[in-house]
Amino acid sequence: MSRSRNTFWAIGLLVLIIGGLGALSLFSDKAPQPIAQAVADTIVVHKSPTCGCCGKWVDHLKAEGFAVEVHDEEDMNAVKSRLGIPARLVSCHTATVGGYLIEGHVAAADIKRLLQEKPKAQGLAVPGMPVGSPGMEVGDQRMPYETLLFNGEEATIYARHGE
Repeated sequence: MSRSRNTFWAIGLLVLIIGGLGALSLFSDKAPQPIAQAVADTIVVHKSPTCGCCGKWVDHLKAEGFAVEVHDEEDMNAVKSRLGIPARLVSCHTATVGGYLIEGHVAAADIKRLLQEKPKAQGLAVPGMPVGSPGMEVGDQRMPYETLLFNGEEATIYARHGE
C-alpha cells in the first residue's frame, strides 16, 4: 500500500472515531459542555479529612453541576494563609474556582453568579458555620446569613440567605 493510501485510511478511521464519540453524546442525559466551561467550573476544595460538613458542602456543589476536586489537608490554617483568606472571614474549608477564592459554606447559586458576573474581587466568603447554609443543614433549622464578596480585608454583602 502506498503512503498516501495509508494516510487516507488513517484519516477516514479518525473521522469515524470522532463521529462515533459525538454520537455517544446524543445518548447522554446531560447536554455537553464546552471544554473551557467545564474546566472553568471545576472547584478545587481544600478541607480537613475529618470534617463532615465539608463533605456535605462538596455534595451540594456536585448536585448543582460543578466538577469538584478535593484535597484533604492536615493544616487548613496554612492553606488559608497561603491563599490569602482574611482571618475575619475564615470558615472550615477553602476552595478556588475561576480565579476566585471561596471560603466556607457558600451556596452554589452564589458561586454561579460570581462566575457569570466576574466582579473584581478575590472571592466569596461565608464566615463561620451558619446553620442552614449548604453543608450545615440541621433538620429544618435555618439562621439568616450573608455571603460576602471580598477583596483583601474589604468585604461587601453579595447575597442574603434565610431571611
